Amino acid sequence: MLIYLHNKEEQAFVLPFSAGKKGNTIPFFGVLKRELSVCSRFYVSVNYSKEVLFISRDIPQLNSEIRDKELRVITADGEQLGIMSAKEALHEAELRGQDLVKIAPQAKPPVCKIMDYSKFRYEQSKREKENRKKQKTVDTKEIRLSLNIDIGDFNTKVNQARKFLEKGDKLKVSLRLRGREMAHSDLGVANMQRFAQALGEDVSVDKAPKLEGRQILMFLSLKQAK
Repeated sequence: MLIYLHNKEEQAFVLPFSAGKKGNTIPFFGVLKRELSVCSRFYVSVNYSKEVLFISRDIPQLNSEIRDKELRVITADGEQLGIMSAKEALHEAELRGQDLVKIAPQAKPPVCKIMDYSKFRYEQSKREKENRKKQKTVDTKEIRLSLNIDIGDFNTKVNQARKFLEKGDKLKVSLRLRGREMAHSDLGVANMQRFAQALGEDVSVDKAPKLEGRQILMFLSLKQAK
């Protein structure tokens, strides 16, 4: 496997790399940490073709990397500066003490914005971090029942399920039928229904008990407060 990288001078680095599972990029970033430090552009998405790993840019072209004959230039405030050559646009950006960033490479001519790119990336990273904090990860926990479960074990599992649901997790309840128990799947369904009822009226049955192979499955969640 070969990896192709390009630094800011567009010099190519061809590096051997023994990939693990397809799409696994963690070893890539670990093994090539030193080599990546000299590259201004490297790949976050990978495509495999004929035993070669190709890497594509993950950030826009900046400043002297922009070499188009004509550019439509705007400021960070949205002011239209008109059509310029790449050299003129870069000069204008330098006069303002900012960066020239290509934001719409597919437009004709390409659109570039004069902005403080470091500040933009910092604020963008900060927003992304705040959004991740707001996003709550919902896990699916599993409770396993049996056809002949005793009342003590049943109540213990009800209490355990209640704790999962109150934390905001979804709940998968499973009951495996063994041997001759397959002939009594209706009793398994009844056990499931009794379990859901024991959890209370604030619990929603997202998927009713259903026999799938040798298992009866049911999915529950806590009802959203109105």
